[in-house]
Amino acid sequence: MVDPATRSDHSFHIPVMGTGYTIDTALRVAKFGISSVVSLVDDVLIEQMRELHCNKAKEPYEEIAGRDEDSRARRITAYLDLMDGLVQRQVQALQASPFDADSDITRYFEMLPDTSLKRDYLDMAATTDPAEKARKQDELRPRAVPGTIDVNIMTKLDRDLYRHGEKLPPEFSDAMAALRGYANSTLTSAIVFSAGMNQRVYGYLALFPDFSPDENGFLKKKIILKVSDWRSAKIQGKFLAKRGLWISEYRIESGLNCGGHAFATNGLLMGPILGEFKDNRADLRESLHTIYNNARAAAGKPTVESPLDMRVTAQGGIGTAEENELLLQYYRLDSTGWATPFLLVPEVTTVDDIHLQKLLGATDHDVILSDASPLGLPFWTLRESSSEESRRQRIEDGKPGSKCPKGYLVSNTEFTDIPICYASRAYQKRKLEHLAEEGYSAIQLAVVTEEVLARACICHEVGGTALVKNNLDPDAKAAVCCGPNIVNFSKLASLQEMVGHIYGRLSLLTNPDRPHMFVRELAIYLDYLRKEFEKYSLELSTRAPKYFREFKENLFSGIEYYRSRAEQVIEDKRHRFLEDLRSLGETLERMTLVKPSSEECCDTLARS
Repeated sequence: MVDPATRSDHSFHIPVMGTGYTIDTALRVAKFGISSVVSLVDDVLIEQMRELHCNKAKEPYEEIAGRDEDSRARRITAYLDLMDGLVQRQVQALQASPFDADSDITRYFEMLPDTSLKRDYLDMAATTDPAEKARKQDELRPRAVPGTIDVNIMTKLDRDLYRHGEKLPPEFSDAMAALRGYANSTLTSAIVFSAGMNQRVYGYLALFPDFSPDENGFLKKKIILKVSDWRSAKIQGKFLAKRGLWISEYRIESGLNCGGHAFATNGLLMGPILGEFKDNRADLRESLHTIYNNARAAAGKPTVESPLDMRVTAQGGIGTAEENELLLQYYRLDSTGWATPFLLVPEVTTVDDIHLQKLLGATDHDVILSDASPLGLPFWTLRESSSEESRRQRIEDGKPGSKCPKGYLVSNTEFTDIPICYASRAYQKRKLEHLAEEGYSAIQLAVVTEEVLARACICHEVGGTALVKNNLDPDAKAAVCCGPNIVNFSKLASLQEMVGHIYGRLSLLTNPDRPHMFVRELAIYLDYLRKEFEKYSLELSTRAPKYFREFKENLFSGIEYYRSRAEQVIEDKRHRFLEDLRSLGETLERMTLVKPSSEECCDTLARS
């Protein structure tokens, strides 16, 4: 069954970036048919942005204070409803505007890819008879439909809340409240779940009617799962289908070649994963349809005759129109996600001027896969962001750790009954005191100390540029979560220029030596594996030798997959692609797992 909802002709979307970078992107791009994603992590920032945009739009604003009942959910609902209303007004104005050279409706159609709608527009533009031209314009106006205002919940960020030392019921946890806030909004869009399965959140979904289809099979609110491998997609899909919930989209993200948090697979590369989805998505859709209908029948709900729409999209490191077309055509994806390059498009994302300049000049040395996240996940960050500078300064001043102003990432109970954050001053002070008692060698102690001190206050500071840019807090520190792809773009662009780059009308690349996105991901995986080897050699890893063997085998298998398909999938610079694969394969061959004693480790690393 095809979703009857009207969908824009654009074949790309703008994924979530931090809590602040895409906080109001929808107000800038939705009217042009471009979908984007807003994070629901930081309801404090969301409330600040609601006040800001209410004032700009001359809408009434009544504060929802943090101490108010169910404030987190209500803040989210109010902000999403505001954006929904403002975008509807924008679209009405756009549809009514004249087809002048610089009007919004002209920009809308000019930015479209080569589709039947775009051809109808070009036909109108070429029409010389005034009456016929006006008739065609009137037919085009209602076809200028908006992009969706999608939202993201990172399922690992599900802090339980306490009041007067007592834990509140589960529905007041961060992720549950955020879900409720979205579910109660007026939006017709999708919720993106990332960071793996959260059973209580997924179970909570079934309580909200907007996630069930109407008599025409229309879903007012859809579910998107962000996944990094096929196995995760199947497991989560079946879990939700058994609860009478349909997954409308699998959003595949590169395990490491992305921005923000990275979720490394066990050496499974993006190309083979996309191939698995390509070969098996029809079977998955049919099998989930059966499970879904059985669950609905058991709950006394009407079944659906044909499977609902199930899209497959991908994101992570895409940099050229050729790569974009490869994903859409060879892997038959429904859309691609472009994030990091849009950080250099001021009319789309919220980046303050200082960090914009740092991004423009960023090199491979400046963008690192760090230990900054308190979640213990690899996190891409800009080395010279104000967040990182502030973190290093606190260490130098003998006061490491953050004050933890918001606490969305609290999870550690090593020293306290109520969870605290790994990046907090309270945790780092205690942990550093305990490290000396844990029997580490000198070099082991240095490594684990650096890991403790690397944690940054990202739950607050990934919204820092929005605070600075909008003059909400000019002194705020900002964590910049760009992906490694930023080094290939070093000039500002307009929305129209970036869209033109995506569709191959022009090129904004400024790095002529940029490797193919599949090669870049492979190289990042080799760097990641090398660091895991080093941890193992220092006896600081919990990984078993089997993990490393399987990791290498998967990488070798991925390299062979690319070699065998190079003739089919790589047109531009195929020789360079194959040569890069050969070189990285030889590097992988030379990587061996060694586990010397701690003293031998110290001697070896000291000599190096």
